[in-house]
Amino acid sequence: MNNDKPVYVSADGLKKLEAELDELRTHKRAEVAERIHNAMEFGDFSENSELEQAKNDQAFLEGRILSLEQMLKKAVVIDQNGHHELVEVGSKVVVESDGERSEYVIVGSAEAAPNEGRISNESPVGKALIGHRAGETVKLTVPAGTVQMKIVGVS
Repeated sequence: MNNDKPVYVSADGLKKLEAELDELRTHKRAEVAERIHNAMEFGDFSENSELEQAKNDQAFLEGRILSLEQMLKKAVVIDQNGHHELVEVGSKVVVESDGERSEYVIVGSAEAAPNEGRISNESPVGKALIGHRAGETVKLTVPAGTVQMKIVGVS
């Protein structure tokens, strides 16, 4: 994760990240510590798969905690209530491409869920739309060629 780059999140997204961090620090750490303690009671560490798995889970858990702490330090809450003239993080955008309309909400990468219409500001489509306004057409190069999207509305 780039240390200079802000992490854009909605107010709800910020609450979810904080809740996940709290859950990991309190309950999950305790659960993994208990598993390690129980596995160590078996004695033979050389062939103790339970201990090995618990240690792997602990490493993953600590990595996720560190990642969440870094995200929260760089968190910038996006404004999703105002009227936006330009596409920016927090904008709802309606685009038309090849006669089909699609609606996206531009979010930070921590909250991206393309199947739900929430695309990252760092995604190719998000990058192409940022800074443009309704009525403009943007071009996006994809592996299959160039796609043109007309921005129908921004809110």
